[in-house]
Parts: sequence; C-alpha cells; structure tokens
Amino acid sequence: MTGAEARARYLDWLARERRAAANTTEAYGRDLADLLGFLAGHLGEEPDAAALAALRPADLRAFLAARAAAGAGPATRARQLAAIRGFLRFLARTTGQQPIALSTIRGPRLKPPAPRALTPDQALEAARRTGEVHDPERALRPAEQAARDTALFTLLYGCGLRIAEALALDVRDAPLPGSEAALRVTGKGGKPRLVPVLPAVRQAMAAYLALRPGALAGEPLFLGARGARLDPAVAQRALRTYRRLAGLPEHATPHALRHSFATHLLGGGADLRAIQELLGHASLSTTQRYTAVDATSLLATWRKAHPRAE
Repeated sequence: MTGAEARARYLDWLARERRAAANTTEAYGRDLADLLGFLAGHLGEEPDAAALAALRPADLRAFLAARAAAGAGPATRARQLAAIRGFLRFLARTTGQQPIALSTIRGPRLKPPAPRALTPDQALEAARRTGEVHDPERALRPAEQAARDTALFTLLYGCGLRIAEALALDVRDAPLPGSEAALRVTGKGGKPRLVPVLPAVRQAMAAYLALRPGALAGEPLFLGARGARLDPAVAQRALRTYRRLAGLPEHATPHALRHSFATHLLGGGADLRAIQELLGHASLSTTQRYTAVDATSLLATWRKAHPRAE
C-alpha cells in the first residue's frame, strides 16, 4: 500500500467512521499531503505503509522544522502534528504494525486567543442593519435580500450559531412566531443540539419567509441569488461591506456575532455549562475562553468608572 493509498483510506475512515467535519477532513488531507511530499525528498522515494511505520520521531521533527522554515505558524504546525498522530495510529491499528513513539514529539505551545466580541450595540446594529446593503448586480430582489440578511444575522447573534450551521437549515427548520419550540441545530461532527429562540429572531424569520410565498419545506432556508443554498462568502461579504460603511470594527464578522452571543450571556450572569451547551462545544475548556473576554471587559469598566483607577 502506497502512502497516497494509506492517506486516502485514513481520510475516508475519518469522514465515515469518525464523522469528522468536512473542513477538518480537508485540512487533514492537505497536512498529510505535505507530510508525504516532504518524506519523498527526506527518504529519497515515495513512502509506502512500511516506510511510514518505520518513521522515527526525528523524521517527524524534521518535517515540523521544515514547515516552520516554510512559514507555517504554530497553530498550523500543531494541527499538522495532530493529523499525523491520527494517521499513524490508524495505520498501526489497521496494519498491525507497532506505532512509533509519538508521545515523545511535542508540538508548538499555543495560547488560544481570546474571542473578539462586539459590544451589545454593535452586535445589534450588525444584525439588524446589514440587510440594508445590497448588490444591485445580483438577481435576488433587494427586498428579499435585505430580509434574508437581517434574518440570518439576527439568528447568528440571537442563537449563537456558526455560519455553516445557519446556512445548513431548511425552510422546515425556520423558527417562526407562534411557536416556542427550540431550534434544532446540527453542529460539528453531526452532533445535534437544541437552542432557544428569541422573539426578535422569529419575527425576522417571518418577515423574510413572507417574501418567499410557496417555499417548500425541504428547500434551503437561506437562498443565494441563483436559487441555491447561500454561500458563506456572500454572507461574509455583506457584513464586511456594512461594517466599513457603518464604521464598525474590522473583527465584525459572522463568527464575531457568535462570540458576542456567548460573551454577552456570560456578562449577564449565565452559567458557563449552559453556554457550553448552547454553543455546542465538546469541551468546557473551549467555552472558558469567554471568561477572559468578560474579565477584560470588567477591568475596562473598572478603570473607566473608579475614581482611583488611575
């Protein structure tokens, strides 16, 4: 079995058995392609399964050093090491060969950046007014486009969804007035969760769907100009255009609305475990990043308000 065949089998297993997100599978595929390309030069020939099983920790350290020299940052190299570890363990299980001493290889130390949230006023403005900006060259009617974007960004901020989660919804999933049912969302790895929905989100959704009479239950909830599911890049561009016109900070992105949702809940006294469930985080440590944001906000408020702060 060649290295390329082993890579293909691992990626198929990752997608089918582990149900890894498509973006994760794609990124790991690139990382392993980088590894196989490096080993072809490092070992003098394209590696097969036996050569991969015979790798030493020094070989992998040489690969990471080469990636660093090529400009790969710590986060990229840490992800590549994670991909390699999973790949080599998969090969060890499926071929019966002894895995190399992976525990002796340490990746770069990472300090996760604190999420960059918007202020409540900025988040509300981005959610409610981004729909006012439209591209006249698009076939989608401006009124429908405006209502769509308002519904989408209100949903992201009101429910803390990832952009991919929101754009994966169908018309049948739309939270509408008159119902108190939670929104069922499919997150990373196909993991479902239920998210409560604010009245403002239901109202924005109803206003949008009122401009789509006859929409079928199985159709995408958010449509692009050509009638297909809305592309994330189009939504990101709409918010980017609006933030520059309105003078909002450059980190005002669709994902910043999710950060703002969590940060504002935490600042309002919400339990960290509850926020974890609402965001769909597998680990509490991921959610705990928001405590740093809230602590920073509290310190800024103290410095501004306390007469002896200076």
